[in-house]
Amino acid sequence: MRELGQRQDELEAELAEVDVALQAALSQLPNLPSADAPASDTVLRTVGTPRPGPAADHLELAGSLIDMQAGARLSGARFAYLRGDLVLLELALVRWALERLRDEGFEPVIPPVLVREQALYGTGMLPDTEQQIYRVPDDDLYLVGTSEVALASLHASEILEADTLPLRYAGFSTCFRREAGAAGKDTRGIFRVHQFDKVEMFVFTTAEESTAEHDRLLAIEESLLSALAIPYQVVNIAVDDLGASAAKKYDCEAWLPSQQRYRELTSCSNTTDFQARRLEVRVRDAASGRPVAAHTLNGTAVAVGRTIIALLENGQQDDRSVVLPECLVPYGAPAVISQQAPSDS
Repeated sequence: MRELGQRQDELEAELAEVDVALQAALSQLPNLPSADAPASDTVLRTVGTPRPGPAADHLELAGSLIDMQAGARLSGARFAYLRGDLVLLELALVRWALERLRDEGFEPVIPPVLVREQALYGTGMLPDTEQQIYRVPDDDLYLVGTSEVALASLHASEILEADTLPLRYAGFSTCFRREAGAAGKDTRGIFRVHQFDKVEMFVFTTAEESTAEHDRLLAIEESLLSALAIPYQVVNIAVDDLGASAAKKYDCEAWLPSQQRYRELTSCSNTTDFQARRLEVRVRDAASGRPVAAHTLNGTAVAVGRTIIALLENGQQDDRSVVLPECLVPYGAPAVISQQAPSDS
């Protein structure tokens, strides 16, 4: 028995080592792509009439309302001050979007933006996008790049009842990403910055309903863009660009007149059971009573900075004033933004 006990201790130690190696290997595996995810990016439809060029870009139109130089002095490159009417426009966009989403059954949420490593691992951000994430080492916390991270963990380690699903949340938060983008148009102005605000949709549902829920998220994104009169195209994203967590993803790309091209504005992803398995979010099957992995989905409702860019550039007039969508005026946005003198800073 002593020999058996010793052998048991040896095997348990070996198993512990193997389990660590196994978990490390499994953490590198991405989600399985959907069978109908395309081999290359595919434009599904184009909506609206693109404004022809030449056109002023958002910095020229905003003038002193976007102060990149003061932002750089304060925090470094890729930070900005928004001022005056653009602040009112942002707040109107957020409130308008949240009310539209609440009418669609989404509960508004303001989540924490500092999270533990497990939350990033659970959503597939780690290990995958370490180079984009800001870390606070003294507290072993990370700044989120999207409120998807916090919303996914809202029901971590829980068993949800099937008759309570879907659970739909609309999270508003400031987001942080270290990505700098390639030199050129991506690094001019607020198109690709280190700090930005966003309204994000997140859904917990069942395997049977996740495909329909994905289509629903896309329809909501399109309805918001149409209401804002932003010309856009819908792209079915290629397998190679899905990232670690998504099985299928759609992007809505807005027309930017200054660039005479479509650029990514929103996206929505079906992550199937990938995130739920990592975060141990389960659903009690109505028929068998057994808990099974939930399905999770996410989609951008309003990426504030890029939406402001699209509104400025598509709403510009010959005198370089900007006419904003009427739907935002009741929420505090100005009807027109007049040409602003450039900042002296």
